Amino acid sequence: MELNAATPDPVAALHLTVSGRVQGVGFRPFTYRLAQTLDLCGWVRNATGQVEIHIQGENQALQAFTRRLFQHAPPLSEPLLKSCEPATVDDIDCFTIRDSAAASAANIHVPPDLFTCDDCLAELHNPHDRRYRYPFINCTQCGPRYTLIRGMPYDRPATTMAAFELCEDCRREYTEPLNRRFHAEPVACPACGPALEFTAPDIDRISGNESALIACVAALQAGNIVAVKGIGGYHLLCDASNDSAIARLRCNKPRPHKPLAVMFPTMPGRPLKCVNHKVYLSRDQADLLLSPGRPIVLARKRPGDDLSELIAPGLDEIGVMLPYSPLHHLILSDFAAPLIATSANISGEPVLTDNAETATRLAHVADAFLHHNRPIERPADDPVFRIIHDRPRPLRPGRGYAPFEQALPFSLEQPVLAVGGHMKNTIALAWDKRIVVSPHIGDMGNARSLKVFEKAIRDLQSLYQVNAEIVLCDAHPGYASNRWAQRCGLPVHKVFHHHAHAAAACDIQQAAKTCLVFTWDGVGYGEDGTLWGGEALLGHPGNWQRFATLRPFYLPGGERAGREPWRSAAAVCWETGKDWPSRPAVPPLLQQAWQRRLNTPQTTSAGRLFDAAAALTGLCSEASFEGQGPMLLEDMCHGNDRSVELPLSQNDNGLLIADWEPLLDILMNEIRPVADRAGIFHASMAETILQQARQARSSQDVSDIGLSGGVFQNRVLTEQAVALLENDGFNVTLPEAVPVNDAGISFGQVIEYGSIHRSPDVT
Repeated sequence: MELNAATPDPVAALHLTVSGRVQGVGFRPFTYRLAQTLDLCGWVRNATGQVEIHIQGENQALQAFTRRLFQHAPPLSEPLLKSCEPATVDDIDCFTIRDSAAASAANIHVPPDLFTCDDCLAELHNPHDRRYRYPFINCTQCGPRYTLIRGMPYDRPATTMAAFELCEDCRREYTEPLNRRFHAEPVACPACGPALEFTAPDIDRISGNESALIACVAALQAGNIVAVKGIGGYHLLCDASNDSAIARLRCNKPRPHKPLAVMFPTMPGRPLKCVNHKVYLSRDQADLLLSPGRPIVLARKRPGDDLSELIAPGLDEIGVMLPYSPLHHLILSDFAAPLIATSANISGEPVLTDNAETATRLAHVADAFLHHNRPIERPADDPVFRIIHDRPRPLRPGRGYAPFEQALPFSLEQPVLAVGGHMKNTIALAWDKRIVVSPHIGDMGNARSLKVFEKAIRDLQSLYQVNAEIVLCDAHPGYASNRWAQRCGLPVHKVFHHHAHAAAACDIQQAAKTCLVFTWDGVGYGEDGTLWGGEALLGHPGNWQRFATLRPFYLPGGERAGREPWRSAAAVCWETGKDWPSRPAVPPLLQQAWQRRLNTPQTTSAGRLFDAAAALTGLCSEASFEGQGPMLLEDMCHGNDRSVELPLSQNDNGLLIADWEPLLDILMNEIRPVADRAGIFHASMAETILQQARQARSSQDVSDIGLSGGVFQNRVLTEQAVALLENDGFNVTLPEAVPVNDAGISFGQVIEYGSIHRSPDVT
């Protein structure tokens, strides 16, 4: 923002308020250096999530300052000019950085954890630098933020670094405005900062950073599993080419088949050299790997590499990541080969963060532990992305992206807390025109997840200084998040699962525009009390009607069908009176129970239909993790675009129903190659999306289509559906800022609720 007119006085003053991502990213030191360069006087200070600047000097210099402040801001900052007002010229002759001041909650922005910058990496590997091989090196441009902040404003006493008193050298850096570590709150060095400690059952405790690192790498080279404390929690590391180590890890965690992430070493100037030798990387995937969030990215393996087949059994894609902390860089550099880097937890629970708890709970999983004494205030698991339809799509929100903040197109009447769904849980806090979404919490079926869930609720409200007055929850009465909402003591508003999915897929800047959203997932509680999961909802956030669905069937055993795909396969065969020649042994009374509708909820789930297809093709009858069968089915596809018609009919209520029965004979035809059957299934499901969309366009004049729900994590299905729809003239959207799966439910709950309960003076 530049001044429109010069003042006759040779010296003028401005007071700027800058919001957005301006804390923890070196914005105040940058402001100081800019003022020094332009010979301006004044001050800058943190003000609980925003930055206040008083600047004075000649008008030409002031104009240059206000222009460069935003044009040349630090690369990880996202400054937004909130106000720029003329101010009184003070009797000052220099520029200073003042102590932080309190401000309103509306201005708080909590910075995410940041990957190690190039300058710190150069120092890390420089034998002449005093932080040579120091595992906790950081500066204003990098290092932990969200996972060590205890309160705002973001100052060292309000972080888990408060207990580490700065040495003389670090204090000089911390207080020198032109230094890269000026007010770098986690700043430390070997003399005054956190330190490593290596432990194993058969050896004495090894202290000292270098000794502990050497012991850790030696343990990994010997084929051991080491639990390593990182930024947002512990990883379980082992040699990615060692079948024996990975088999033990899978057995002990336990995690029989679910894919494991692989962390690759980097080289100065060629960070992707090792990765490119092992996997195929598109330009989009490479850019995503190197992006500031440093996520896990799904990529296709190269044939003949020496990575273990146990990393992702039966799948062509693996999760690839780069080191993002100095500790990880040192371990990968010394080991000089890829490492398994999976969350250190008992499967299904949130990642572990506490030294003592991790040592106790993972004693049967890890052979050794690399601890450090910098406390982790809150967990943040690694984020996971997949390129789908040429866009990065988050599958799991986490470290580097959390907390996720976004402006709302409406203003809420009261602050609300959305507690999400049951699987892949996240929570969201929203007030005024802002929403903040937590990182991945996990599946809510265990006590530790509930504990982390409750802490996340306290954390968000405390950090942002906002107290929710209404709780939004899923309508399913059996969800742990629903039960928590009912006993929390605040008014509760229930949002149907698929309404939240649909709202998350809409362009929130055009939230009143009518669209048709396909909400395909596992199961969710529907308006009629049955388990939905293959719906096409017509309308807009706050006003949905069920336009189309998949033919319903009854699930024998209810929830057990999610881990036993043969149950879904048996159900669709029983529903249509077809024989399944390759059917596994079924308990004798199960079909009788199904016929009598005992523990056999009705569902329209697309996810369970994919499970059935995986079982009918012989790919997966028993699943050890959610989505295993559909993932194996997708992996078999090789661009087959032939489809069979799924007949559409209307019931007495005008609901359009797509009948999947024609697919069954094809899926069970063992003469056809499995890849052929899998391809036809995907193509047919994509085609029925197009046919339903055409019906909506014909009867409702709809041209905007949304795709939401966990089924659309499937790249083959999604890309085929999008291509068909766009070629037919439709506009297609998917959630982009939040995952398409249940991790986006909390966000969708806020959009759905806020579209109805917005402040009356805001349109």
